[in-house]
Amino acid sequence: MRAASSVPKLSRQWPPSTLRRAWVTLLALSLASTLLTMLPAPPAFVGSGILILALIKVRVILARYLDLAGSPTWLRGFTFVMIAFGCLILALFLI
Repeated sequence: MRAASSVPKLSRQWPPSTLRRAWVTLLALSLASTLLTMLPAPPAFVGSGILILALIKVRVILARYLDLAGSPTWLRGFTFVMIAFGCLILALFLI
């Protein structure tokens, strides 16, 4: 007979409410991106706004779905790399 473990198997998983909240956040950010494209605004403003919303979505995905919220150093490192990459893309877009 196997001994019962004192550590639950799913201890590292997020509760369903947290994942559901992240999913709703991603849907809202996607809707905001879509609505931003419909504004009669200069292309530089629309492109910058979409890029900023995409970076926020990356942060949500990294923190919640990839479970990096439990490892703040890794989350900070990936966030820094994504922001640097986003700034490079924005600079190339605005040139």
